[in-house]
Amino acid sequence: MHLLADPTQMRAWSRAERARGRRIGFVPTMGFLHEGHLRLVDRARERADRVVMSIFVNPLQFGAGEDWATYPRDVERDKQLASERGVDGLFLPDAKAMYPADPLVRVHPGPMADGLEGAARPGHFAGVLTVVAKLFHLVEPDIAVFGRKDFQQAMLVRRMVDDLNFGLEIDIAPTVRELDGLALSSRNAYLHGDERRAALALSRALRAVEQAWRGGEADPGPLARRGLDVLRAPGVAPEYLALVDEQMRPVVRVDARTVVLVAAKVGKTRLIDNVVLGEGVASDTSVRA
Repeated sequence: MHLLADPTQMRAWSRAERARGRRIGFVPTMGFLHEGHLRLVDRARERADRVVMSIFVNPLQFGAGEDWATYPRDVERDKQLASERGVDGLFLPDAKAMYPADPLVRVHPGPMADGLEGAARPGHFAGVLTVVAKLFHLVEPDIAVFGRKDFQQAMLVRRMVDDLNFGLEIDIAPTVRELDGLALSSRNAYLHGDERRAALALSRALRAVEQAWRGGEADPGPLARRGLDVLRAPGVAPEYLALVDEQMRPVVRVDARTVVLVAAKVGKTRLIDNVVLGEGVASDTSVRA
């Protein structure tokens, strides 16, 4: 596995591989890797000859009072996991390499970012899209793989690629869950004892909406209320439960393409999750914790 820290070095390595006729797959991460990240590597490997993973905790996407300084990090463990999974190039830039000066030009995400995570975390998606655009320019991949757990983010990245004519494909992989249904997340490391058990309310709420819809309910109002009833569990502070389409617009009538998104705090830890109706929480890939 090639360790690449300098942006110029990253671009040169990728261009050399492409000059040899090799297709580049890319998995951008913020590190503290778990099986969900590694499944993205597997998926990229199926579609490409060389796989690049980046690890960069991007300060632009963290707001005041958020956990940038304390976000879980373990670079040596990440290197080992990435190497064992077959990553060919691991890009590990620091903040000075990515932002030699405060960027005056940033990617404006538009109205798809106004609600849900965008409303809860002002400026978050401008930071996400700015760093993703920079990474795409440095890695120059043919395909980039994102996880569906961060659904709004994935939709915004796909729209940015379409609107700004980036020359790559965006692939969105299913959420990976622990056997009890909890979606894998680096922030799960913050959960302890009763909080870990309480966090299951998110996937249970999604499952309750899925079951009610399969039972014949297609009105988003009653479905949302059903999910919120489950989400309001001891130790859980719900932030939202929304039913939207792929453009992040609220739906009037629920169908098999509707996405249910949920966010809540469990203790001090903020978690998000989602399900595409017709696919279901149970259809996501499960792993043993």
